Amino acid sequence: MKNIIITGASGGIGSEIARTLAGHNTRLILIYNRHLRDADKLRDELSSRCEVSIFKCNLTDSKEISIVANQILNQYKTIDCLINCAGVSLSQQIQDITDPDYAFIMDNNFKSCVMMTKFISKNMITNKSGKIINISSIWGKVGASMESLYSASKGAINAFTLSLAKELGPSNITVNAVCPGLIDTSMNAEYSHKDLQDIIDSTPISRIGKPKDIANLVAFLCSDESDFITGQIITVDGGLTL
Repeated sequence: MKNIIITGASGGIGSEIARTLAGHNTRLILIYNRHLRDADKLRDELSSRCEVSIFKCNLTDSKEISIVANQILNQYKTIDCLINCAGVSLSQQIQDITDPDYAFIMDNNFKSCVMMTKFISKNMITNKSGKIINISSIWGKVGASMESLYSASKGAINAFTLSLAKELGPSNITVNAVCPGLIDTSMNAEYSHKDLQDIIDSTPISRIGKPKDIANLVAFLCSDESDFITGQIITVDGGLTL
C-alpha cells in the first residue's frame, strides 16, 4: 500500500492525478487550501476505490506546512510519494509587477514545493525510499511573454528538481518534474477562442492537453517501473515547444 500526498488536489490537474491513482493499491492524502467543497466532493467520489483523507493547508506558510506535515506523518507513518501540484498563475507586464504579485507567485508555486519537500523528505530519507514529482510548466523551460514571474517560478522548480535528484539519490529517492503545455483547466480560462486556436495550430498533435495526459505520466513516475528515472524534466505539450 502506497501513501501518496497530492498538493493542490482540488484543482484540475491535481484532482485528475488523484482519480488516476485511486484504487492502485494506494492511500491518497489530498491537500487543499481554499476549496473545501471541491476537496470534499473529490474525497466522496474516490472513497469507494481507496482510502482518502483531506488536509487543509496554506502552502505559503512554512509553519502551517510543518504542522500539517507532522499530522500526516503521525497518522500514516510512511510517505511513499509526494506530488507537488499546487500552483497559481499571473499574466502581467514586468512594469506592473508589485511586491505582493511577486510573493503571490513565488510563494504559491515555488516556496510551497520547497517546504513540503523539506518536511516530507525527512521521512523518505529515514526509510531510504520515496518518489517526489513536481508539477512545473513548459514556460519554466522556454518562458512566456506577460508571464515572467510565473515562468521564473516554474524554472526555479526545474532547477530545484535537478539539484534535489542529486542530493536525495543516495537515499533511494527519485525526484522528477513534469512540464505540462496548455492544459484544459480553469487556470487557462482567460485564453480567447482565437488564442486557443493559434496554440492548437502550432501543436503537432493538434489539440490542447487534458488533465489525464498529465495524470498518466505522474502515475507512471509513482510506480515501481520508474525506479531508475530521476532528475528528469519531462515535457507533456503535444510537441508545442519542439
